[in-house]
Amino acid sequence: MTSPQPAPCCASRRTVLRGAALAGAAGLGVTACGGKEGDAASATPTAPVELGAAGEVPVGGARLYREERVLVTRPKKDEYRAFSAVCTHAGCVVSKIEDSVAVCHCHGSKFDANTGKVLHGPASVPLPEVPVRVTGDRLVAGPKG
Repeated sequence: MTSPQPAPCCASRRTVLRGAALAGAAGLGVTACGGKEGDAASATPTAPVELGAAGEVPVGGARLYREERVLVTRPKKDEYRAFSAVCTHAGCVVSKIEDSVAVCHCHGSKFDANTGKVLHGPASVPLPEVPVRVTGDRLVAGPKG
């Protein structure tokens, strides 16, 4: 008895190559999983999103909020920075943060969790910054409502 294979995150190689041939003819640049590389419009919150208690992000560390597609760093006690957790290469959500490095499992891209800067491709565009603020003792990401 064989176990079922997990569904891939992306289109098959054949589908990608067919699409690339058609897109090339049309002059479009697309990726297999998510649209144009670096398309930040769909990667950042469009409304305020409550993430949780501000104290859940350690000073000098980072926390990934996968469901909300946001990662938050806390360089100093009263300072927070947030970035989209959507990989700019193909639209997968970052899978983990290790030693201040955000890792995307889909194709191996790595980002500096403190700046959003690309550390290792295939991504070539940094993670977009997301506004973040503390309201009471709660972290809220995205534009003010």
